[in-house]
Amino acid sequence: MATGKTYKSFQYRNNLVWDTARRGRTSAPDKPDIEIGSPPEFKGEAGVWAPEEMLVAALNACMMLTFVSFAQGKRLEFVAYESAAEGLLANVDGKYRIVEVSVRPIVVLSSEADIEAARTIMAEVKANCFISNSITADVKLAPQFQMASDVPT
Repeated sequence: MATGKTYKSFQYRNNLVWDTARRGRTSAPDKPDIEIGSPPEFKGEAGVWAPEEMLVAALNACMMLTFVSFAQGKRLEFVAYESAAEGLLANVDGKYRIVEVSVRPIVVLSSEADIEAARTIMAEVKANCFISNSITADVKLAPQFQMASDVPT
């Protein structure tokens, strides 16, 4: 008889209300509303979050939070973390979908000895980020590591 670790399941709720044209408001309990809409290239207005941007942002945030969680678990202290992400929306077989997301984190560390530990942790991030595990897009993770002493103040 196989025995394994038991994992919990979680549910997340969201409400959406259409406002006007191609805009609406999304909300979740105890969180601020977010205005969302179609991007300008799909007859929307600038200045509001589009679902395409939210998907890329969700992946970017998940990568960061996975790194932070693993770093804390291994007691790796880092000075800063910043990342840029870019998603490519393309028409594949007559349907638009995000086909690729590139995430480029920069992790600033206080000692040379921490760089290898940060690299090891970062190598596990993509495989353990639940968003990268939930989408079909090709996820590319290209981290950079810097020393705090090399970062201009």
